[in-house]
Amino acid sequence: MKKLLAIVLAALMLVPVLAACQPANNNGDNSGKIDDGGKTDGTYKVAMITDYGDITDESFNQTTYEACKEYCEANKISFKYYKPAGDSTPERVDKVEEAIDAGYNVIVMPGFAFAETVYAVQDKEEYKDVKFIALDVSKDDVFSKFYTEGDMEKPLIDENNKPHVGKNVYCAVYKEELCGYMAGYAAVKLGYKHLGFLGGMAVPAVIRYGYGFVQGCDAAAAEMGIADQVSVEYVYGNKFAGDPAIAAYMDIWYQTKGVEVVFACGGGIYTSAVEAAKKANGKVIGVDVDQAAIIKTLSKVDGMTVTSAMKGLGATVKNVLNETIKNDKWASFGGNVEELGLVSGTDPELNYVQIPMKSTQWKDGAFTIENYKELVSKMFKGEIKVSSEIGDMPGTTITVNKYDDIL
Repeated sequence: MKKLLAIVLAALMLVPVLAACQPANNNGDNSGKIDDGGKTDGTYKVAMITDYGDITDESFNQTTYEACKEYCEANKISFKYYKPAGDSTPERVDKVEEAIDAGYNVIVMPGFAFAETVYAVQDKEEYKDVKFIALDVSKDDVFSKFYTEGDMEKPLIDENNKPHVGKNVYCAVYKEELCGYMAGYAAVKLGYKHLGFLGGMAVPAVIRYGYGFVQGCDAAAAEMGIADQVSVEYVYGNKFAGDPAIAAYMDIWYQTKGVEVVFACGGGIYTSAVEAAKKANGKVIGVDVDQAAIIKTLSKVDGMTVTSAMKGLGATVKNVLNETIKNDKWASFGGNVEELGLVSGTDPELNYVQIPMKSTQWKDGAFTIENYKELVSKMFKGEIKVSSEIGDMPGTTITVNKYDDIL
């Protein structure tokens, strides 16, 4: 399975993702359909459901939308996306069912918020032939949090009375701790000594990003012999969006505490970090996708983004769609929750987790592309190990100051 992913990914990641956003319809569902001119494949129709954002979020929804749209356009497959009326499982389920009723039989769902939706639809007899692709929905999301705290009456169970992922569901999760590590390591190597981590909410993916970031900062500082000079401020905003209170909190970090760069990790929360950084000539680190361009547009400041910790969402979508639709290999995916990380030790751009080669602010004598390639090679070989544990904060030689949630 891993070998198959590596081979397909190598080809797919060479294809650029085209930005193509459609305006909202008056009915508020923001749905749009490709005019396939009657050339629809005839077997599969692909629909994407947004979580609680929209397809212009410069993150999960937009990246997933663009990948779906590009793949379907290139292969003459009917595609449509739906935006739920609100942020709840019933509203997400409603759009999934609407898409299925309209004949769409491959449903792509980006984000952990879809964990309960998976439970709501996977075992319905009438949906047994529908393929559900859930991005960033982890075992913890499916088997723990939503199993005990969700708003459905009870979880669906298998014959052993245990929660499960159905054969019509594929969940892809990412080793965020690895790209978080890369971003933290790079930032310290590039000369930043007072750093910050601003997480959206303390969900597993965000925690892994944060703990990986701390580990990377610590490793770089130890190598440089400056562990006593490096510190990380660490907090969750308890929200996946910008907020005046979060921006004010970041003002204190940048202007009073002297934080130089903040890894803003969690949907639109980066806007609060950018707002505060602009006032203090500070820097930020993007997340999920290469956010250098959107941060430049928002801040109107060139060079604010040091780097970004990225996931291969688009590559995942194209890979699974291609293997399912063209190669009839859904059986390799269905029923699995798969962790995606490093598949190459020589070409970082083939990996499912990485930092951007083009926009990272490389610096000769400090941290270069070659240095980054060496880092990835060591991580791929297992010479550098990064913990994925999300319990206690990793032990470090640098100082880490963890605070209560902002909101």
